[in-house]
Amino acid sequence: MRKPCLMIGCLISWLAVSQSCQQRPAPAAAQGAFQFKEKLSDYGFFTGALKALQPRKGVLNYELSTPLFTDYALKDRFIVLPEGKTMQYTTHGALDFPDSTFIVKNFAYTNPAHEKMMIETRLLFKDPADKQWKVMNYLWNKEQLDADKWILGKKIPITFLDDNGRQQSTMYQMPNTNDCKRCHINNSVLTPIGPKARNLNFVRKGQSQSQLAQWAANGLLAGLPAMDQVAQLPDWKDSVHFTVNERARAYLDVNCAHCHTQGGDAFNTGLFLEYEQTGKDHLGIMKSPVSAGGGAGGLDYDVVPGDALHSILAYRMNSVEPGTAMPELARTVIHKEGVALIKQWIDQMRK
Repeated sequence: MRKPCLMIGCLISWLAVSQSCQQRPAPAAAQGAFQFKEKLSDYGFFTGALKALQPRKGVLNYELSTPLFTDYALKDRFIVLPEGKTMQYTTHGALDFPDSTFIVKNFAYTNPAHEKMMIETRLLFKDPADKQWKVMNYLWNKEQLDADKWILGKKIPITFLDDNGRQQSTMYQMPNTNDCKRCHINNSVLTPIGPKARNLNFVRKGQSQSQLAQWAANGLLAGLPAMDQVAQLPDWKDSVHFTVNERARAYLDVNCAHCHTQGGDAFNTGLFLEYEQTGKDHLGIMKSPVSAGGGAGGLDYDVVPGDALHSILAYRMNSVEPGTAMPELARTVIHKEGVALIKQWIDQMRK
């Protein structure tokens, strides 16, 4: 038979352990992952009619100097910072966003009646539970009144006007969330692609200073150095201020380099197309393809200086055939102006 003092001691010890367990905070996993809302309107990002995309106070509209091409889509971009928080300047990669930030990108097209028709809205959210970015897509309804959470993707027939007013028809491919992750993942970490300092460092139409300088002046961006120390990605359309080489490299950076980079989805190809890249082999110059297969069209090298006609890069950009077209996601039609620029860039290269 145990002595009473020992039994009392055990009881006291048990109570102490029990109390300690109750006071210990629950692990982050027990708190549950962030749950995206069912409708775009549920977030309250915009005021008035949702289709107008009129940002409420605290929702920041932004543009990129050279944007990604997506079937001539019209894109509206927004950043929603948590109240009282700021973005942090970074030299490389996307800006450092605080936890609970939303990045919003809306896709629309101009129909033959010159009306703006909404297609989809994509959200990135930086979840404070694990400090990781999460992604969700929203499909606009036929009435153009709201957009519903849509995970599986969808093919949507559209007839639209391109940048030169030419009418085209296509089966627009709204990606599923896994497709989004393919482009946004680097070294297995989901990350924003567009909002890098160099992509944002330009003066928008009607403004007098760079977006970055405006944000810093308004207390939305911290750590911004003197503007002459901030890199700038050229506007691929601006032939007055930038050379063909600068414009083409900017175009390839935005449209291709999120996959064609160290840690990207196309890392195994050895073709790296970042704007800062200087290695001729990494840029594909007289480089044999690693895994193009039949998509190479019987051609031998990614880029043949002075000969766009026999360069795999230009060949694949000028196709919509599955297994050949590059980029293989984000477009279903050929970007004729973009292809023309890349062909010009290759043809002007010295052999």
